Amino acid sequence: MIKKLSAEFLGTAWLVLGGCGSAVLAAAFPDVGIGLLGVSLAFGLTVLTMAYAIGPISGCHLNPAVSIGLCIGGRFSAKELFPYIITQVLGGIFGAFLLYMIASGKADFELGGFAANGYGEYSPGGYSLGAVFICEVVMTFFFLMIILGATSKKAVSNLAPVAIGLGLTLIHLISIPVSNTSVNPARSLSQAVFVQDWALSQVWVFWAAPILGAVLAGVVFIKLLSKD
Repeated sequence: MIKKLSAEFLGTAWLVLGGCGSAVLAAAFPDVGIGLLGVSLAFGLTVLTMAYAIGPISGCHLNPAVSIGLCIGGRFSAKELFPYIITQVLGGIFGAFLLYMIASGKADFELGGFAANGYGEYSPGGYSLGAVFICEVVMTFFFLMIILGATSKKAVSNLAPVAIGLGLTLIHLISIPVSNTSVNPARSLSQAVFVQDWALSQVWVFWAAPILGAVLAGVVFIKLLSKD
């Protein structure tokens, strides 16, 4: 179990450092900034790379919603759920800490939004709470459907990380303007811990909506689509 939790800690830290780091450090870099497309790809690449690196050890969940969805879908033991979630949260905060230490080394550093998720005035596109909640439920639902399908017994197993990584990239392409894209409670909390204020007051949305989407995906997959 220690090996599994260590892998999840490091993997979630990498997701936050790579994904949120691309948004904070590189998205708007003068002349060569990677923009929305680059940030979306970065999040997908963090999952793809870690899936190959730690997938054989822990399953590479990196996300409390993923662990819950896999548990509901019959792919993950309930007795390991709580330790995984705690470890993912701690790994995410550690990744955000590393990002903060790097970003704050810039002479004119300002924390700003620090890639935190939000709704209303804190949504990149000014989307309402209702719109953000629906978006996060739907995006997480389809993310879990991709994961459950790509890792099923009849799928091409060595290509699962590619499907999952590209799925997460697509999700970010769709929803960064809406919520800055969460689909991952650990990722949302990690940034909110540093932003404080509005980010902490809104972070409940980015726990409730992804978890609801994951639960729905687990139920739908096991009831309607599972052939394992």
